[in-house]
Amino acid sequence: MKSSPFASLLCLAILGFSFLHAADDPQLAAVKAADVARIAALKSPSRDSLGAILSDDLRYAHSSGTVDTKASFIESLTSGKLKYADYDYVEQNFTFPAPGIALMTGSARVKVVNATGEINMVLAYLAVWREEAGKWRFLAWQSCKLPAPKAP
Repeated sequence: MKSSPFASLLCLAILGFSFLHAADDPQLAAVKAADVARIAALKSPSRDSLGAILSDDLRYAHSSGTVDTKASFIESLTSGKLKYADYDYVEQNFTFPAPGIALMTGSARVKVVNATGEINMVLAYLAVWREEAGKWRFLAWQSCKLPAPKAP
C-alpha cells in the first residue's frame, strides 16, 4: 500500500512532537533530578540525605542477593560497611506505567568498597520511583551483574 506525502509528513511531525514533549516533561525532569540526588547521597552518605530520597518502604536487592530495607541500607552506607566510590550510567531509561510510579531501567558501571575490598562491576538494573506527598522517592532496586566484556 502506498502512503501519501501528507501522511509521511504527519507521521514525522507527530514523532518530532513526541520527542520534544518527552524532553520538556516536568515529571521526567523531576525523577531524573531525584536520581541525581540519590547518586550524590550514595557517594557521600548522611542519614539526612538518604532519608530524604529513600522511601520508607524501600526494598533494595543488591546484585549479591542481599536485600536491604531503608533502615539497613542507611546503616550500611553511613557506617562505612558499604561505600559507593563510583557510579556511571551506561544506559538509563524511564517509563511511567501508572500515575505516581516511574520505572528506571538500564545498566551502570559501579565501584563499591566493602569488607572484602573494591569491586568493579557492570550492573543491569530495574529501579522503581514513587511519588510520595508530591516528592519522588526511591522505592525499589533490583540488579544483576553483567559479564565482563570479552577482550579483543
